[in-house]
Amino acid sequence: MKKVKFDIKGMTCSSCSSHVEKAVSKLDGIKNVNVNLLSNSMVVEYDEKKLNNHVIIKAVAEAGYGANVKNLEKKHKSTEEQNRETDNIIKSMKKRLIISITFLIPLMYIAMHHMLNQWIGLPIPKIISKLFEGNENAITFGFTQFLLLLPIVYVNRNYFIVGFKRLFKRNPNMDSLIAIGSFAAILYGIYAIYMIGFGLGHGNSELVHKYSMDLYFESAGTILTLITIGKYLETKSKGKTKDAISKLINLAPKTSIVIRENKEIEINTEEIVQGDIIVIKPGTNIPVDGVVIEGNSYIDQSSITGESIPVEKNIGDNVVSGTINKNGYLKIKAIKVGEDTTLAQIIKLVEEAGNSKAPIARLADKVSGIFVPVVISIAILATVFWILQGQSFEFSLSIGISVLVISCPCALGLATPVAIMVGTGKGAQNGILIKSAESLETLHLVNTVVLDKTGTITEGRPKVTDILTNNLNEKHLIKIAASLEKSSEHPIAEAIIKKAEEEKQELEEVQEFLAVSGRGVKGKIAGINYLGGNSKFMQENNIPANETAKKAEKLLLEGKTVVYFARENEVIGIIAVADTIKETSYQAIKELEARQLEVVMLTGDNETVANSIAKELQINKVVSEVLPSDKEKEVSKIQAKGKKVAFVGDGINDSPALVKADVGLAIGSGTDIAIESADIVLMKNSLLDVVTAIDLSKAVIRNIKMNLFWAFFYNIIGIPVAAGVFYLSYGWKLSPMIRCCSNEFKLSMCCYKCLKA
Repeated sequence: MKKVKFDIKGMTCSSCSSHVEKAVSKLDGIKNVNVNLLSNSMVVEYDEKKLNNHVIIKAVAEAGYGANVKNLEKKHKSTEEQNRETDNIIKSMKKRLIISITFLIPLMYIAMHHMLNQWIGLPIPKIISKLFEGNENAITFGFTQFLLLLPIVYVNRNYFIVGFKRLFKRNPNMDSLIAIGSFAAILYGIYAIYMIGFGLGHGNSELVHKYSMDLYFESAGTILTLITIGKYLETKSKGKTKDAISKLINLAPKTSIVIRENKEIEINTEEIVQGDIIVIKPGTNIPVDGVVIEGNSYIDQSSITGESIPVEKNIGDNVVSGTINKNGYLKIKAIKVGEDTTLAQIIKLVEEAGNSKAPIARLADKVSGIFVPVVISIAILATVFWILQGQSFEFSLSIGISVLVISCPCALGLATPVAIMVGTGKGAQNGILIKSAESLETLHLVNTVVLDKTGTITEGRPKVTDILTNNLNEKHLIKIAASLEKSSEHPIAEAIIKKAEEEKQELEEVQEFLAVSGRGVKGKIAGINYLGGNSKFMQENNIPANETAKKAEKLLLEGKTVVYFARENEVIGIIAVADTIKETSYQAIKELEARQLEVVMLTGDNETVANSIAKELQINKVVSEVLPSDKEKEVSKIQAKGKKVAFVGDGINDSPALVKADVGLAIGSGTDIAIESADIVLMKNSLLDVVTAIDLSKAVIRNIKMNLFWAFFYNIIGIPVAAGVFYLSYGWKLSPMIRCCSNEFKLSMCCYKCLKA
């Protein structure tokens, strides 16, 4: 299977995206099609043996749209370039809007100056009365309106070009509704001018007066102008939703200083190759993923992980692209460059999430696919109905125009993609990378959160927790223990050595070192024999540890690993080591439970250790002694009970469970395996981000539902009213202009709510 991204031209509403998706889906060999109205793009997954890009492009063209393969190898544009393009589009829309309003104001005034005088007391200049009032000025009155309408029609001609093109191809869209409605009003206005001329020529003043009052030029101009206001808001909203990606792209510096042939030279960042030595000065952004080989500094990682506190970096530490060197001078060796950097992967994930579709969006698209034809049918039937009821053609036509205009589905098309784009952008800003819109939607339905213990709830590495001595200073015991363990590669030894390093202990030289597998270590320090190991190791060396064993028993019940240390034939102390709980884990679990979510801890540790951790964190349900290969089965068992499961793991040995869960969240630094297996990647090493991700999902879905309420249910109420359902009983009939204003309010609410987020 091959996945290709296409740029689509000519889409203006969700009906368009639905038609494009249908046209491509019909092709033999298509596995999946996602058309995104917000980004005017399409991602297609297809069988290379049955299809090629040319056939797909041809299918899009036959549907009445344009398509070309997006160049995925092309480097991302800078924020300045993207902003310039967006600004140009907005300026173009603004120009159209200004011209439309400039000509609409005199058009409205000439057409409605009598009403304005009656409603608000606006005075009528003598020149207006002299030129436009009375039957003798009826031609001037009508033809002037027609001339003022022409510039509005011209600058907004795209509605007619696209609308009628879609209509003739039997794929009507929102522009078709606008084109039919406004064009009908214009044609009727021209017909009225001819009838006025006929009346004047034959001395029929009643005919002249009738058609002078039935000109619809101001309605056509108002419809086009108000729709353009909506389009202007839509364009601005699209530009705003791309801010998150633009900011991410701009985190990578355009140029970087590298050392080549023992000289510092400045090159374009995309020219950096793996293995290059890069100079990072204070205050500059790190261009690639690498490792520090010289210097030390504090790195601001907030742009990638959301951490507010800078992290200290020394020789041997990894640094990530897009982060900021705060104060020190560093030299780093490039490990990942170009599209392989963490920053590039984040940008890719955010873009893919924005281009994907949530199930709720697919429902909206299906509705849009039949929406426009149904609306046109209702408009025609309503017009015919009122003619048969004996109403005038003018009255019936205004009913049809009202139905067409009120139903423009702009907001229906934007309701979901705008919210999804804003949600994934907000997530990326907080170190939460959402791979697909589907996972973002599913997360709000989760009622059970399964947490892996090691590396998720706990730090994932042993740490010294207790030091008990027999007539010996604690620091002295740590010094002896670390000296003895420094030649061992056991994780417990690493924990003891790290403790000594924290206390800045100078370790002693050990002679005759011996490591006994599964037992411990022994050696001589300054000619004295020392041992370190478990209780069996002490027994095997005939070293009594009765009193110390009682103290150790309590620590063992707490799930800790105890190491005995002896000098000659006497135990001098014990050191307890455990995988410590992260500072944020308790708060995160309480937050999850406060949201009525069941929390389950899954671990391969023995029951004693698992219950100890669970007791400390007040977790009610624990599954212990689970092999990595069986974690998937445990998730399946919970799902079999009808639960929606989110699994949170470190993304390495938890991969099967991450894939099996309804939503998989990989916690940690975002390893390649985590990104591949999980639906959501949490860049910070904190369970609190699970809570944030769930809250974000709920907020986005709530926003989408409210948007769809404004976009869809408004039409359910508005279309019958526009069709004149209440006219016979109550005399309710709203003009196309008021309908249009209401429709733009609907669109504005959609855009405003998402931009406000």
